[in-house]
Amino acid sequence: MSDPHVRRVLASDGARLRALRLEALQDPAAGIAFLESYDEAVVRPADFWEARAIGAALSGSAAQFIAEAGPAWVGTLTILIPEPSVPDYFGRVREEGTALAVAVYVSPSHRGHGVVDALMAAGAEWARHQGCDRLLLDVHQDNARAQAAYLRLGFSPTGSTIDGQNGRELEMGRGLSG
Repeated sequence: MSDPHVRRVLASDGARLRALRLEALQDPAAGIAFLESYDEAVVRPADFWEARAIGAALSGSAAQFIAEAGPAWVGTLTILIPEPSVPDYFGRVREEGTALAVAVYVSPSHRGHGVVDALMAAGAEWARHQGCDRLLLDVHQDNARAQAAYLRLGFSPTGSTIDGQNGRELEMGRGLSG
């Protein structure tokens, strides 16, 4: 299997973002990995996905990356840079210089082939260029596969947990030294 090509989404990628998100939300781990259900996402209109693509392509505080294997999209990761005084998706206020990795997904046929590594490297580089020095993520306490991948990528538990809509989430983090 060839190495995936990772790039930031384009403003014109709305329809493909929708398709990949719907694929991710049908994964067996989706119920503990995402804060949105398939039923919620599938009814969103095309203009929602177009706006999401535009924001993920052009924003200085959010960027979505996709991994391509040939013409197929095989993974995605989004990096958010929250404003220090504005609560995040779990109501936590983050320190300046913090980036959040969210909505991580790799197609089952491409797991174990470096896709998540390439996605995380691209996301971390973008966050560093935006002035961030720390990358955090939340992972469900029962998602052992994801936890192992994040540990391998240099993340470690921060000791912080939160009870979200899908159950207990563990916070993991790593530095973004250059």
